[in-house]
This record gives sequence, structure tokens and C-alpha cells, in this order.
Amino acid sequence: MASPRQALQGKESSATHLARELEELNRIGIALAETRDIEQLLPLILRKAREIAGADAGSLYLVEQDRSALTGPRRSGDQRQARCLRLRLMQNDSVGVCFAEHTLPLRENSIAGYCALRGEVIELADAYQLPAGLPYPFNSMFDEQSGYRTRSLVALPMKNGKGEVLGVLQLINCKRNLRARLLTEADMAKSVQPFPPRSVRLGLSLASQAAVAYENSKLYGELANLFDGFVSAAVKAVEQRDPATSGHSQRVCHMTLALADAVDRVTHGPYADLHFSPAQRNELRYAALLHDFGKVGVREDVLVKAKKLYPLHFARVMDRFDYIRKEAEVRYLRQTLEVILSLPQNRAQGKMDEIDEQGARLFDELERCVELIRKANEPTVLPSAEIAALREIARRTYLDPGGVEHPYLTAEEVRFLSIPRGTLDQTERLQIESHVMHSFNFLMQIPWTQELRRIPEIVRAHHEKLNGKGYPAGLTAGEIPVQAKIMTVCDIFDALSASDRPYKRAVPAERALEILQLCAREKEIDRELYRLFVEAKIYQRAAEPA
Repeated sequence: MASPRQALQGKESSATHLARELEELNRIGIALAETRDIEQLLPLILRKAREIAGADAGSLYLVEQDRSALTGPRRSGDQRQARCLRLRLMQNDSVGVCFAEHTLPLRENSIAGYCALRGEVIELADAYQLPAGLPYPFNSMFDEQSGYRTRSLVALPMKNGKGEVLGVLQLINCKRNLRARLLTEADMAKSVQPFPPRSVRLGLSLASQAAVAYENSKLYGELANLFDGFVSAAVKAVEQRDPATSGHSQRVCHMTLALADAVDRVTHGPYADLHFSPAQRNELRYAALLHDFGKVGVREDVLVKAKKLYPLHFARVMDRFDYIRKEAEVRYLRQTLEVILSLPQNRAQGKMDEIDEQGARLFDELERCVELIRKANEPTVLPSAEIAALREIARRTYLDPGGVEHPYLTAEEVRFLSIPRGTLDQTERLQIESHVMHSFNFLMQIPWTQELRRIPEIVRAHHEKLNGKGYPAGLTAGEIPVQAKIMTVCDIFDALSASDRPYKRAVPAERALEILQLCAREKEIDRELYRLFVEAKIYQRAAEPA
């Protein structure tokens, strides 16, 4: 019989051991909770389960919907027929593992299937010596192919908080010495033991943590996919209002991420210490895709304005000149008829020739006016001489059918046609520029996660210039986020080189790079980012799919 002192020491030892177990489980739980990527999480789950249980090998199964069963005949209410087990992972410290991920029916005639359906732990001291009456055999295919020998085995159900089994952890060959390799029968006999209750208990606890972590990771992935779908829909919504810019956001995103990767690789210069984490890269991706979303708040006719006059307005001007010409034709015909009726033939011919000359001069003048108006309506740089000619046209007048005098061109028409560059007047340009604040205000309504919280700020700054002459806030170099500086270079290049803009002709890549270089000299864009953009040939990515 143990003395009181020995009993106390035993209790202290058990308490210490339990504290270590709890600490280990807590440490593993934290690691699982921090891993959101399922492709990283599943190997971590199996590895930690093997470590805590002292297992030489193991496999991980997931319960999932059986798509083939769902498409075939199925009895009403029979949910089991619509599920299967997928073998996702195998690990082994002693022999190489080569397997193809596959599914198997979720039935009780396999160890993993029985564990998943019953939600019970299965413990086998020797997988080749199963007690009689068990509904499942041991599948020795891996052993036969690899020369391995499975002895002790435990299958643990991965249950979530609702008691639902999400998968099965199957641990193989509990080792007395964790460093031992099991290559021969002698190694097996010397090192392998049945899984002790402590290992099973810890493994089962970890399996429950793993189920919750897997469920959370899966939910996180589904939410990420959901948000990706929302972003794609938002981009399409913008493109449907402005079809001419279709693909712009994807191209800018593709180039922006490529330029960020180039920044990551530099080892000298102002960005040598700048590196983007996966989360920051994802934040930049969303910002690039959503940078023009605010265009949904801009008037559609302004957004897609391809010429200086809107189509209906230009058609009205052309109809007016057509009326002026036809009215002149009628007037000259009437004058000719009056001459014929009122003058003798020898005098009439000279008068008719004079009328014809007047008409020819007027018609030539009208043709020149129309040609100048057509030319001025294009989104090209308009010389000052042609602006003066437009004003001269506006001084000419005609009479409508009611005898009311009107100018050939109204003051508003002259103002629009005299736009020196592009197609937008100052008011319309401000409307286009307002898309930045529309984007910012919209994005500020989204409850971003900590990792994505700077998206609105990045988007708001993508039209700012280092010299403070950008918009909407006139930020200077030190106030502009580097992510926005990166995006700006790519946005300008695509705007210059894209062939889908109706209001301007695309310029060749070489010319677009020259314009970017000029922007860098004028301190509108970052000189170092421009250099990386050129040296890494980021501009070639514009033609690649995003």
C-alpha cells in the first residue's frame, strides 16, 4: 500500500501530466484556429494528431456529398446514399506514401465508414487479428503495396459542436519511441504498442477541435467565395453601364498584382524593405477590382460619351444644317423662277447665273461648316484657329419656318465643340471624377475585416498624384498609400493602351510607356514604380487573363 507521501507525489505527477496535456491541446487548438486555408489545415490536423498520439502513420477522411449518388435514383429521406468518404491525406514516417485521393461509399463495411456513421471510436490492437463479428474488415492494400505492416490502429470521429461527424482520423501504429522507424517485423515487435487510453483521449479531443477548425475554415472559404462572387458581380455591373471599358478592372488588377510582386523582389532602393503578405496582396486585389465601382453613380450618358456632342444633340445640329441647305435650295429656286417669269430671256440668263453662283458659294460654305463641326466633334486636340472658326459659324444666322432668326450654332454647342482635348467639358469631367468618391462612400459601407480594412482608402487615392495635383483630395507623395501608387501606374497604362475606349484611339505600348515616363518626370507617378513596371515588363501582362 502506498504511503501518504507517495500518494501525494502520484497526484502531483498526474496533475502535472494533465496540465501538460491541456497545454499541448491548447497550443494545437490555437495553431488550428489560425490556419484558414483548408489545404494547409488538413495536413496540420493529421500531423498534430499523430504527434499527440505517438502514431507512426495516419490518414484523414472527410464526409462529403456524393455527387454521383445525387444524380441517380434515391429514396426520399435517405441521406446516407447522398454521402461518401473522401480519403484526403495519408502520412507515414517509415515508408513513402503514394496515393491518389479518392472516394469510397459511406457504409459500415469499412473501418472509417463505421466510425463516421456510428460516431464511435474504433480501437484495434492488431488490425490483422480482428475480433469475430465485426462488420468491417481491415483493408490491407497499402501494406501489400508498400511493404508496411499495420498493427495498432485507432479511428477517431471528427465531431463538430452539433455532434455531426465531418470526418475520420485514422491513426496507425502507436510507437514507444517516437523517433523509431518501422521497417521490419522486428521493428514492429520492438516499437509498436496498442494506443493507450491517454493517446485515444487526447486524439479524440484533438479530433473535435479539428472538426471545428475544419468547419470554420470551410465557412471562411465559402464566405471568401461569396465575396469574390459579389466583387465579380460589381465589376460586371460597372461594365454593363460602360461596355467600352469591359475588362479594364481585370487588366488593372492583373498588372497591379504583378507590379506588387516585382516590388516584393527588389533588394535595394526605396522599396527594398517593402513586402506584401498574402492578406495584403488579397486586399490589393480587391481594391484593384473595385477601383472604378463608383462609376455606377455617374450619369450613363456622361460615362459613355464618345464625342463632344451627345448623339441626339449632334443629330439635331446635322438636321439644322440640312434644313438650312434645303431652305436655301427652295429660296434660290423661287428666285430663279421669279427671274424666268419677270425678265426676258436675254437678261434672265445672267441673273440666273448669279443666283447659281450665290447658291454654290452658300452650299460650299455649309459643307465646310459641317465638315468642321464633324471634325471638332471628335475627341482630338482642337487647334485655336478651328475654335475661332466655330465661333465665326455661330455668328451666321438662318430663319426658321416662322421667320424667327437663329444662329447656325448655339453658344452651348460652340462651348462643347470647343473642348480642347477629349470629349468632356469641366462639369462632365467633375462628374467622371466623382466616381472616386462614389467608390469610397460605397466601400465605406462594407464592414471590412481587419485584413481588408484599407480597401476604401486605397481606392480613393488611385487618382491622386505625387505632386498634389490629383483628385479628389490633392494628396501629396507621403500621404498616398503605396498600394494606390502601384495601382495608379497600371491604371494609367491601361487607359492609354486599351483599344476599347470609344472616345480615344489606343496608343502603342511604347508610346504609353513614354507618356508614363513623362508622368514620372512631372512627379505625377512614382519614378521607382515606373522603373519596375518597365524592367519587369509588367505592361505585357495587360494582354494576359486576370
